[in-house]
Amino acid sequence: MKEMSANTMLDSQRQQKHYGITSPISLACPKEIDHIYTQKLIDAMKPFGVFEDEEELNHRLVVLGKLNNLVKEWISDVSESKNLPPSVVATVGGKIFTFGSYRLGVHTKGADIDALCVAPRHVERSDFFQSFFEKLKHQDGIRNLRAVEDAFVPVIKFEFDGIEVSV
Repeated sequence: MKEMSANTMLDSQRQQKHYGITSPISLACPKEIDHIYTQKLIDAMKPFGVFEDEEELNHRLVVLGKLNNLVKEWISDVSESKNLPPSVVATVGGKIFTFGSYRLGVHTKGADIDALCVAPRHVERSDFFQSFFEKLKHQDGIRNLRAVEDAFVPVIKFEFDGIEVSV
């Protein structure tokens, strides 16, 4: 009986889908001792001020909300400039997705936010580096705006209400 349950567990681990090039090292849930050590690590790090408080976390959410609204406005503007029908302009989508340490919930106090701008196919890369850059340039709260078009991963970097952002 014991052998059967071990095989069943292995089968469920094999069937579980994973993303990326390599498979996970382990799919096992943490043990009680792992939770204890995690809490000890957190307690040891707190005096060094590496964690954000609730107010700082909420500020990041507000900044991301503003950025997402800017992206939606910009996509709508680009759609109008490309003479799309008003019905299409009204329903066209677009969104900001976070990734990296912020998305994983492991960022430290003052860390930047890495974000991906997803837009419909009629919005081109040149639009992003021209008209979106211009929109950001005239936005209150944006500082240190710079575009790095020729990088391996092209990006616009800026500080938005005190939070560093890379899009």
